[in-house]
Amino acid sequence: TVEGIQMKVPEPFIVIATQNPFGSVGTQLLPESQVDRFMVCIHMGYPDIKHEIEMVKGKACRDSMSDIQKIMTGKELLELRRVVEDVFIHDAIYDYIARLVKATRNHDLIELGLSPRGTISIAAMAKAYAFLNSRNYVLPEDIQSVFSDVALHRIRMNAKARIHKITVE
Repeated sequence: TVEGIQMKVPEPFIVIATQNPFGSVGTQLLPESQVDRFMVCIHMGYPDIKHEIEMVKGKACRDSMSDIQKIMTGKELLELRRVVEDVFIHDAIYDYIARLVKATRNHDLIELGLSPRGTISIAAMAKAYAFLNSRNYVLPEDIQSVFSDVALHRIRMNAKARIHKITVE
């Protein structure tokens, strides 16, 4: 919505953002409320030696877009989303998620814990993880597998943690 005018985005609509953790002079960090809108944060690290050499030689830079092949249509992605949404989560698993999230809000080293949006994202990612592991139900292990990618960018440590060099990880 801009100046009271609502504009629809196409479906599916996906945003992928990148961030350079160092050398970001002149850029501003996003406020927590905006960071919270990103479902996951994945750290990619550096390429291995072989791929770094390929980058230096220019192989990775040559019209790499021409190497991309479509694997599904937008309509197929929306249908897949509907299938994933139907993955079952037992009430005991919902309770597990809620207790984990509450623990981030009540920890003595955490200044800002997960929001309700974070809770929703954990459940959604756990469903996707279960689906990718050929199941139509979520296990506690699915929550554990997705928790870091969903939660770490949403948590802010307090001064006590920072003084003792305790990281979110």
